[in-house]
Amino acid sequence: MSDQVLPQGAGYGVGIGLFFSAFMLGLTAMQARYTGVSPKDSEEFTSASRSVKPGLIASGIVSAWTWAATLLQSSAVAYRYGISGPWWYAAGATVQVLLFAQLAAKLKLNAPYAHTWLEIVAVRWGTAAHLIFMSFGLATNLIVSSMLVLGGSATVTDLTGMSTIAACFLIPMGVAIYVVVGGMRSTLLCDYTHTTVLFAIILTFVFTVYVTSGYIGSISKMHFLLSEASMVAPVAGNAGGSYLTLRSKNGLIFGVINLIGNFATVFQDQAYWQRAIASRPATTVKAYLIGGLAWFAIPFTLATTLGLAAVALSAVPASSSSAQVPTASGFVPLLPALSDAQISAGLPAPVAAATLLGKSGATAMLILLFLAVTSATSAELIAVSSIWTYDIYVRYINPKATEQQILRMSHLGVAAFALVMGVAGVIFYYIGISMGWLYTFMGVILGSAVVPIALCITWRKASKVGCLAGAVVGFIVGLVAWLATTAGLNNHVINVTVSGRNYEMLAGNLGSIGIGGIIATIVSLIWPEDYDFAATRAINLPASHHKTPVIDEGEVYVEKKAPDPSIFSVVNEGPKPDNELDPAGLNKAFKFAAWSSVALTLIFMILIPLPLFGASTVYSVAGFSVWVIVGIVWAFCSAFAVVLYPLWESRTALALISRGIIKDIFAKGSGKYVPPEVATDAQTAA
Repeated sequence: MSDQVLPQGAGYGVGIGLFFSAFMLGLTAMQARYTGVSPKDSEEFTSASRSVKPGLIASGIVSAWTWAATLLQSSAVAYRYGISGPWWYAAGATVQVLLFAQLAAKLKLNAPYAHTWLEIVAVRWGTAAHLIFMSFGLATNLIVSSMLVLGGSATVTDLTGMSTIAACFLIPMGVAIYVVVGGMRSTLLCDYTHTTVLFAIILTFVFTVYVTSGYIGSISKMHFLLSEASMVAPVAGNAGGSYLTLRSKNGLIFGVINLIGNFATVFQDQAYWQRAIASRPATTVKAYLIGGLAWFAIPFTLATTLGLAAVALSAVPASSSSAQVPTASGFVPLLPALSDAQISAGLPAPVAAATLLGKSGATAMLILLFLAVTSATSAELIAVSSIWTYDIYVRYINPKATEQQILRMSHLGVAAFALVMGVAGVIFYYIGISMGWLYTFMGVILGSAVVPIALCITWRKASKVGCLAGAVVGFIVGLVAWLATTAGLNNHVINVTVSGRNYEMLAGNLGSIGIGGIIATIVSLIWPEDYDFAATRAINLPASHHKTPVIDEGEVYVEKKAPDPSIFSVVNEGPKPDNELDPAGLNKAFKFAAWSSVALTLIFMILIPLPLFGASTVYSVAGFSVWVIVGIVWAFCSAFAVVLYPLWESRTALALISRGIIKDIFAKGSGKYVPPEVATDAQTAA
């Protein structure tokens, strides 16, 4: 955009996010005062005492998985490939969360008190494996964080003219404030707040585009404009060059790249393991299935709205146009075609929003982006903080760390990684790497460890040698395949532009995850281990269990105290998590997660899209109407699942907080939460 829609002050205000940080600090203070839950304990800070209910976990999954790329890249692929783009983006990034439900169930069964997935690797396979897989894990966090910063800063700069460098640093630093104070539970409350506003703004855009807009205003008008745009600029590789078909060769290629890359960023990102760790054992699988299905609606509905709107607006005449038909000479479009660089930066959605609603649209998009970026950033900050604290500091530096030292290191990890995020964003910005390029590249260097990690957590026969070899060799093969394909298809030219194309990235992604998975699986079948997971179940076993953990020679065991039982009585009415660790029940949950997640994966990736791809159908108004309406209905159902359901399941805690506030209003100081045993002792003494 040549002229910024909003003043620079709006960019700095959103970038710093001090108001929102203050709001989250207020929520944390209220929680500590009126429920007795305080992040001054390291277990509460990093894992919310493992007591969070499924609705809030599902909301957290939706929020953590809603990156800047979710909003920007999904609309960019809709702009490039038409209606196939939103489907392949949403489906290709939903199935990983659904399949992760299996890993979450196995985590509760095989290592119920672990703080990170890397602790399991360390106990099972030792230091070498721990360091290798930690490299993959931290690389995942760095790439995800860089995409967040790059996408957020590019849009803020485009809409407000704010300095990109300033945006790269201010976005993570503002988030770090409330994460340091509130810990994991504060992050989940932040996630819920973000998710609520996120759905409200997305539905606002939906009704603007398809109901009230003077430029589009209906599904039939959108269909007409997309058909006109196809005549002016046919989509290469699409049936009839149309935006209204799932028969898109490049869309399918993107879908494969998307699928592989997102396996890496879910299975290797501590942020998703963190939510499994924080959830109640009995409802972990439920939370991930709800979260995955609810998240699908965000990229699918938003991209079907703003991504397609950006295309449609190129067929709407500007006020200065001397012709009304796009194919006529003298036609001036309301929204000129975007360059490849603008598309890769994720600008179709914000440009469409600003064109449709002016400053209101730009402001809404800026808020939407701020919510997505800050929520995912908070998840990455607490994830890296946990790895730094438990996998580096406690394991290698200070195995006998006290509670206060662990908490101090957690705070330090949050602040330090916020700074690292800013530096990484600036480095990628200056070398010309965009969010879109990073998004398709992540599977090349991360995909090789996906299968080895899954096997380590879930399969007793997984071979240490096979999984390590698979991760390392797959990484090398992925890089070689990517570079060789780039050179072979571009006359031995390798640069940022040509290396980011579809076939080049596809080769690298397939080589990485394919070789890594094949080596790990075959070696494990030929030379299987027979691991019983007894040592991993003993990781951080609470002292209240009075058991002596079985630990491999040379491993360090740090005994942790059991979480404060008052936390469960307030925040998590019902049985304590320890009572839910029944192996039979957890095995049943794993089996349910396995068949349900596999079935849903087949539906999303094969049964729906491939027949429609093979049919080469260009949708009529009726077919396109069904497509759009399904997305809108799905968005409403998702909003009910992750906005209203968490309120219902937390009604007791909300009532307790309300009573405490009312008491404080009428009798200052009388509303503070008092644990039941303390209140009983006081009454006895009286």
